[in-house]
Amino acid sequence: MKQMTYGTALVTGASSGLGRGLALWLARRGTRVFAAARRQEPLQALAQEARAAGATLEPVEMDVAQADATVERIRQLDAACGGLDLVVANAGMGGPTPGKQFPWEFTKQMIDTNVTGAVATLGAVLPQMVERGRGHLVGISSLAAFRGLPTRAAYSASKIFLSSFMESLRVDLRGTGVRSTCIYPGWVKSEITAKNTFPMPFLMETKDAVERMGHAILRGEPVYSFPWQMTRFMQVLHALPNPLFDALMSRRR
Repeated sequence: MKQMTYGTALVTGASSGLGRGLALWLARRGTRVFAAARRQEPLQALAQEARAAGATLEPVEMDVAQADATVERIRQLDAACGGLDLVVANAGMGGPTPGKQFPWEFTKQMIDTNVTGAVATLGAVLPQMVERGRGHLVGISSLAAFRGLPTRAAYSASKIFLSSFMESLRVDLRGTGVRSTCIYPGWVKSEITAKNTFPMPFLMETKDAVERMGHAILRGEPVYSFPWQMTRFMQVLHALPNPLFDALMSRRR
């Protein structure tokens, strides 16, 4: 399959983890990358690393949870660079939201980031992309979107929302020249997963995950999930009848 090239790209959540790795991966391949995140110190270090590699990466201070400001900032970047070719909604947060001790404030923060922030990122210049007849939108979901997981109600739901959003866009954008890709990573080493105390099967190194994601984007894959072992496991969970799923998951709480 022919791989695409991008003159410009925006990657959110670029201060660490998959976002950081993907921003640098794209920049090293000649893309002018706008690396967006709340924390500026890690972004400056990333920009310095990119410059040392002869790549172009520009730090952008952005909190996607501030949706209106996010839309305005992305539109400014789009106008200034002559049109963004690629927008990756990667910024997100995770953590437990158990039903028996439901943390409202934390849940709201997660929804503001994972749902509203992702839609603001992807939708900010979508009309402009359609008008130009080119562009690529990428949403970073999770294998947790395959089924509502115990103690992860807010996280699973936020990723289910993003998956459905990307699927609808994929259908709506047929024939416009604008592509839609939804990526479902499994467990990947990051600041978020480093806090987990439970087993994480098939945990991947960030570099390996970024390579897979980057090539899937360049191929224009509409949907991409990895690793295959966890994908198959989650597909089986998705197919289980509710009583069997409930009984199985109750043992893992």
